[in-house]
Amino acid sequence: MNTLLTTRFQKVLGLIACFVLLFLGMSGSIIFGTSNISLPTIMESYTAYNGSQEHLIIQTARMPRALIAAFAGASLAVAGALMQGITRNPLASPSLFGINAGAAFFIVVSSAFFGATSLGTFATLAFVGAAFTALLVYILGSIGSDGLTPLKVTLAGAAMTAFFSSLSMGVLLTGGQTFDQVLYWFVGSVAGRDMHIFTTAAPYMGIALLGTLALSRPMNLLVLGDDVATGLGQTTVYVKLAAAVIIVLLAGGSVSIAGPIAFVGIIIPHITRYVVGIDFRWVLPYCAFLGAILLLVADVGSRFIAYPGEVPVGIMTAIIGVPFFVYIARRGER
Repeated sequence: MNTLLTTRFQKVLGLIACFVLLFLGMSGSIIFGTSNISLPTIMESYTAYNGSQEHLIIQTARMPRALIAAFAGASLAVAGALMQGITRNPLASPSLFGINAGAAFFIVVSSAFFGATSLGTFATLAFVGAAFTALLVYILGSIGSDGLTPLKVTLAGAAMTAFFSSLSMGVLLTGGQTFDQVLYWFVGSVAGRDMHIFTTAAPYMGIALLGTLALSRPMNLLVLGDDVATGLGQTTVYVKLAAAVIIVLLAGGSVSIAGPIAFVGIIIPHITRYVVGIDFRWVLPYCAFLGAILLLVADVGSRFIAYPGEVPVGIMTAIIGVPFFVYIARRGER
């Protein structure tokens, strides 16, 4: 497989470049908006806070928004890479395997029937819904004498996505108040979040992102096939279970703080493999950086499409992701 970066030195330089782009993306997310804020003012808000409107906007709105976009983008991209590696399906991602839809369904039901309205409650429910859906997909994909196979887990994920999405829309359409409460969250957005929402989910997502470093070598064997990995001494069940737990933490965490944002988990792993190849020791850290950069750039762009208003970032990722999805599907046919 031809890649842009071939040597270890080039890949390390690429990671440094990604770090710089991530810093620039976060800076742009804080600076640009309905009112632009200068970089010195951003620094002053943390070194000499004076309670001014600009300082307040930075600490309560812009900084949480940038952090949430970066963490959500990194988590979705890494989760997508793990899912594509486990299932050996180039279209696998949290949005297509039912995890996002399951988390969203739990939030819609809790809002419609139990009166849940706070983003903190939504965050907890998203974790529960993601874990429940992942368990259902695992059980359905394991039915049969041949056990868990990439094809069956793919079909089970697609079925769960359709099932929970249909139920969610049915509940929303029958409850006008519920529709108004969760619609903006339902399409995926990082606007209107505060630092409390971020700190609620960030520890779990951070632990999961660090845990992927321990999975990089086992994943390199797993993508060769279960028989080959078992022949080389790997206990594939444990690797898949650990990957499933990490995927739930990453996908559930991103949905809890930003809603069910689609396509990031499909786009970034493919771009990453084109840049550094298929070695998960490089794929996973590159996915984390590039996923964060993509969502930050998409969020900044979403502020200027309907200026002075803005569109949810989930719409921006869909605009970017749909053509890419079609391209991957057509390439798979060939």
